[in-house]
This record gives sequence, C-alpha cells and structure tokens, in this order.
Amino acid sequence: MPFTRTLKTLATSALLGGAAIAGTAHAADYVIDTEGAHASIQFKISHLGFSWLKGRFNDFEGDFSYDADNPEASEITVTIDTASIDSNHADRDAHLRSADFLDVEQFPQARFVSTDFIPHDDGEATLEGELTLRGVTRDIAIDVEKIGEGEDPWGNYRVGFSGETEFRLEDYGIDYDLGPASEVVYLELEVEGIQQ
Repeated sequence: MPFTRTLKTLATSALLGGAAIAGTAHAADYVIDTEGAHASIQFKISHLGFSWLKGRFNDFEGDFSYDADNPEASEITVTIDTASIDSNHADRDAHLRSADFLDVEQFPQARFVSTDFIPHDDGEATLEGELTLRGVTRDIAIDVEKIGEGEDPWGNYRVGFSGETEFRLEDYGIDYDLGPASEVVYLELEVEGIQQ
C-alpha cells in the first residue's frame, strides 16, 4: 500500500537459477504500469475470525530500478492514494477513510521506499524498506518473487514481480477495536514495470 518499490522488483537470473533468458538482463529504470492496470495492491483482514474481508487501493504510482546482474542495487518507490481504498462496500469504505482508520484528510498518501534487497537460496528474496502510513514510518519486509521479463508485443520491455507482507494495525496508530482476530493486515502486491 509501494506499498511499494512495493515490490518484487528484484529476483535475479542468478537467484532464479538461470531461469531468465540469456541476454535479457537489463540495468534500467521502470515505471509501474498502473495506467494499463497491470499492477495491484490488495489487502485482507480477518472479520472477527469468521471470514476474510478483502479490498484494494485503486490509485497508486511508482517506479523502480532493476538490474538482474546486481539485484542488491535495485530500488523501488510506491505512493498510494489512501482515499482510493475499495472494499466493495460504500459505507465501510467511508469508515475506513475516517480518522478511525486511514484518516485520509490528514494523511492522503501512504508511501513505501526500499532500503535493501536480500536474495535467498530458494530463488526468492526479501525486499526491505520503510512504509509510511498515517504519518508513521516503520520498517517492513516484503517476500518477493520474480514472475518474468522480456519484450511485449508492442516493443516495450517489461519485468514483473509479486510480493506479500503483513503489518499490525496498532503499528501505524490504528487502535479501533476490531477484536483480537483482526489485528493484522495482509498485503498482496503485483508489480509490472515498463522500461523507460
């Protein structure tokens, strides 16, 4: 929720055991393809321990740098319009925008800025960074997986990643009592970038 360099911007061909096609490694800058709706920031939280409430942020933007030969140098920044929260229920969304939760009038944006990338032997990686939400900035780690990269049918070069993370509402000053089963928010991130 960038949520950002939210985001999978980085498993390397070495990381993936050579799964990337030879010659496709690029040290380049990418813009996240939100215009084509090829990226998403989705969330879920338990509803009283009975079911999962799911939603998304409809408006966000970001960019990242990615080098398959040197993924540790990759960076990403994502900015989210907090008022764009959408849980498919107008009254609930109005409450989520209120001071009880996101307080969008005072904090219209959330932001993720990466600080580190850590590859793992299993072909996946951890993207670390700072998430700012409701004016509070905390360190957060995102488990990332590279989905693929290459040229699209229109001559653009693209790379895509997927990621997951979680945080506690209280960590960002949200103390509205939803019960003990509903204290953690889970984020699912899809990021597809177009090389600039």
